Amino acid sequence: MKPGNIDADIDATASTENFLNLVKTKNVRIERIVSTGQPTPPGEWLDPDRTEFVILLRGTAGLWFMGDALPQVMKPGDYVTIPAHRRHRVAWTAPDAPTVWLAVHYDA
Repeated sequence: MKPGNIDADIDATASTENFLNLVKTKNVRIERIVSTGQPTPPGEWLDPDRTEFVILLRGTAGLWFMGDALPQVMKPGDYVTIPAHRRHRVAWTAPDAPTVWLAVHYDA
């Protein structure tokens, strides 16, 4: 057992996103992501090799899927399953408080 706390060691003033692997095996990776106002860089789209289940725990964000007219606004408790190779980007995250994501990466 390796206990922890999802809210531990969050730096609300960080200038970059923070990625923390909570579980990492050959078949699954569970990570906490903390954003403090960072979007995906302009013109870049994320193209994951694995399916991602993402739930927003704290803060707010805009998650934009290629081909959609507008980003999907996410607030605490909102989640989405992103199929492998579904291009997307983080349009924005709350600039005034940390946005905390829990992402589960796996092969579907």
